[in-house]
Amino acid sequence: MKIGLYFGTFNPIHVGHLIIANHMAEFSGLEQIWMVVTPHNPHKQKDTLLGDNIRLELVYLATENFPKIKPSDIEFRLPQPNYTVHTLAHLQDKFPQHEFALIMGEDNLKSLHKWKNYEVILENHAIYVYPRLDSQAENIEFQNHPKIHLIDAPVVEISSTFIRDSIKQKKNVRPLLPEKVWEYIDHNNLYRK
Repeated sequence: MKIGLYFGTFNPIHVGHLIIANHMAEFSGLEQIWMVVTPHNPHKQKDTLLGDNIRLELVYLATENFPKIKPSDIEFRLPQPNYTVHTLAHLQDKFPQHEFALIMGEDNLKSLHKWKNYEVILENHAIYVYPRLDSQAENIEFQNHPKIHLIDAPVVEISSTFIRDSIKQKKNVRPLLPEKVWEYIDHNNLYRK
């Protein structure tokens, strides 16, 4: 099975994440999308994150009606901080019957050369790239690489940071979140402080 790995802190998961994941599942040739909840991104401050299991629960709530999209906590059991190259090696060992690809935004592709062992990733895995408004494809070093697939997906400019800040300011962001995610966040008073 061809599985696309969509890594993120998902702090919180929002409709933009689902639009991209569903588009990849339906239109890219990938058969399933695994939403890999990252416990700690080496490039982000950990103290801004909700607990790992809360974010995983939100991903479960958001994806329960999408049979091709699955939550994954695979990185919870790997050494911290997580590096994509290590996660990919672990998944390939654990699920040799699957072919794993990465899903990332154009902005992340621009910094791929800074990733740990990025050459190993490119040698062994396809990368499916969705567009960002603030990216210029012509500046991307890897755009003609045979393993890079630029997908004509909807451009979604919703950020988890914007959602967290808006909740803190008592703004209504309900339309930006899957209904059950919004209810969980509201009921548990998350992001209000």
